[in-house]
Amino acid sequence: MYKLKTISVRSLLLMCIIGLYGCAKTSELNNFVDLGKKYDVVIERDYLGVPHIIGNKDVDAAFGFAYAQAEDNWAIIHDSIPFYRGTNASINGEDAAAIDFLIKWLGIWETVDEKYESHLKPETRGWIQAFVDGINYYAALHPEQTNENIFPITGKDVVAGYMLRHLLFFGFDGPIMELFEDERQRPVSRNPTSKTGESYLSSIAGVLTNDLPLGSNAIAVSSPFTLDGATRLAINSHQPTTGPVAWYEAHIQSHEGLNIMGGLFPSSATIGVGFTNNLAWGATVNKPDLVDIFVLETDPDNPMRYKLDGKWKNLTAKDIEIKVKLFGFLPWTVKETVFASDHGPVIQNDHGTYAVRYAGMGEIRQLEQWLAMNKAQNFDQWLDAMRMQSFASFNFVYADREGNTMFVHNSLTPKRQSGYDWTQYLPGDDGQLIWQDYMEFDDLPQVTNPASGYLHSANQTPFKVTAAADNPIKEDYKVEDGFPTRMTNRANRGLELLEDMDSISEHQFFELKHDKKYSINSRAYQFLKRAFDADISLSQINNNPIYSSAQALIADWDLSTDINSRGAALGTCVLGSEWLSEQKGEVAPDPLGELIRCTDLLMDKVGRIDPLWGDINRHIRGDINIPIGGGPDTLRAIYGMGLEDDGFLTNVAGDGLYYQVSWDTDGQLKVQGTHQFGSATLDVDSPHFGDQAQNYANEILHDPLFDDALRQTKLERRYRPGE
Repeated sequence: MYKLKTISVRSLLLMCIIGLYGCAKTSELNNFVDLGKKYDVVIERDYLGVPHIIGNKDVDAAFGFAYAQAEDNWAIIHDSIPFYRGTNASINGEDAAAIDFLIKWLGIWETVDEKYESHLKPETRGWIQAFVDGINYYAALHPEQTNENIFPITGKDVVAGYMLRHLLFFGFDGPIMELFEDERQRPVSRNPTSKTGESYLSSIAGVLTNDLPLGSNAIAVSSPFTLDGATRLAINSHQPTTGPVAWYEAHIQSHEGLNIMGGLFPSSATIGVGFTNNLAWGATVNKPDLVDIFVLETDPDNPMRYKLDGKWKNLTAKDIEIKVKLFGFLPWTVKETVFASDHGPVIQNDHGTYAVRYAGMGEIRQLEQWLAMNKAQNFDQWLDAMRMQSFASFNFVYADREGNTMFVHNSLTPKRQSGYDWTQYLPGDDGQLIWQDYMEFDDLPQVTNPASGYLHSANQTPFKVTAAADNPIKEDYKVEDGFPTRMTNRANRGLELLEDMDSISEHQFFELKHDKKYSINSRAYQFLKRAFDADISLSQINNNPIYSSAQALIADWDLSTDINSRGAALGTCVLGSEWLSEQKGEVAPDPLGELIRCTDLLMDKVGRIDPLWGDINRHIRGDINIPIGGGPDTLRAIYGMGLEDDGFLTNVAGDGLYYQVSWDTDGQLKVQGTHQFGSATLDVDSPHFGDQAQNYANEILHDPLFDDALRQTKLERRYRPGE
């Protein structure tokens, strides 16, 4: 059995933005040099370099959308090609073999090949084809930037990319990687069980990549809670500030009615979060329990047989090949046999035979649903798109010009057999446990037009997203549904601020999104309190008065991460360790030990325990190096790294591209937003490499020029792809 190396599948997946399949001879790209004549589209770059793509038809816009992305993100698109194809190790060596194995083991490409024509609408396939034409056209015009052996791309490539990306966002890799440990990590649940699984679910709800959070905020308010009667939405998804899943901004429209602007990951064929004239939505990561591991009882005389419902059944087998480049130049092919049972893909190792069943198995319509959401003109059409239920996860917060607001804890929630602890492993011999169906969309935890007038999603439990009287009722759901129960500081703090208001003004809404404090009701504060309440005399190093001073500092800290705070550097260091352990589902470290560690670190790197937070927390882009407020798990979410090496923290994740969208009582749209750096994601010589960084750090938003007439007064360039 080919054994995965202990390497983060999420880290590899996050490098993959567009999925591509098959190889091409150099001459094939010559077939694409005239594609620009096929599509009627122009690209307008505004004064910040943001692309606004205007096509005659939807397919024209899709072509220009892809070309504009390639102009700004070609290295990301190009270098991620082998990942979704399962050919990465043939280019990047044996350390890349894990993702190749995953793709082939899950049968991603068998599913795409089987269902691409039959499960996707013709108009969806037309959109995808136009999009890949735009990528191939750019490659054909820029052979000096292109390894032509991995082009052209196909529509199936993009669909495979969307399928894999959804596995990433609900933490699919965590339970899978457990199977490659030296011994079994969890017990097998037997019916009946007294465990609820709740404590486990509440502790694993974070999603990380390279210790960076995939979090987010989305806040909606409406009349009569708004002081002026407006409907407002804060779209504020948190991602790394650079790399393949950093936010990229674009605007796509056509004369067939498409007109949407927002954020996406480079080479996505659709907008992920954003707004139209009529509606808007934000997305936040959720992590319901969507992966189940079954322990199979195998025949001692024949490990290819497993017991199911009292009978022996044969595992199905298929041979796969993983091509690996050794020593940087030597091609090598590893041939392996992988297995599957009625439950799903199977892994055999020294401590057992395991089958995996996960939400979204066999689902290829993710892109089609995103496209339907992008094209929706009203609440009913948006709900129809959501009822496709192709997404395994994500919370959504919605608002529109008619005053509607909605929160939905969206997930493909399996209909599981009661009486088992589904957070543990399951017995593989009971066919009743092999679930087939999902909870209907309208039955998921959701709130529409709450009487309180506000909704707040910040990666918390779906049962605390608004005023108590409006929340979904937890007792209406079974524990085996696997909905998370955790709270974040952002959730606690935001709800507290909203609950304290009788109404909210536009300025207060802005301040709410940029709030920089920790809640005294948060896990973070409780951990911090244990650190400053601990008896320092019990420590082995009680003879150093600096630790008593450190305790006093964080005890007196106002819990703010404003740039002028003197307690934030030490305070966030201490509570940050608890935050990270909670994200990973690990036991929190000793609070006093963390206080001592952080005190020593600051004294070593900074020379004092109370530096100004703005001197430590920095926003850096090229020659720009400026202070920034906010911190881990605050509503102004800033996650910094590098204190141990540099003596300061570099903002690497959290707030990126974000918007504040509103409709007044006359239905007039107003949008303000900013990007963490600028539209030129990779070109250090571009004026747009960092032209938004200063305003981002200073919380100064701008009109994104969604309005055509206004944009014409601030255009930098207008051109057809290829010109």
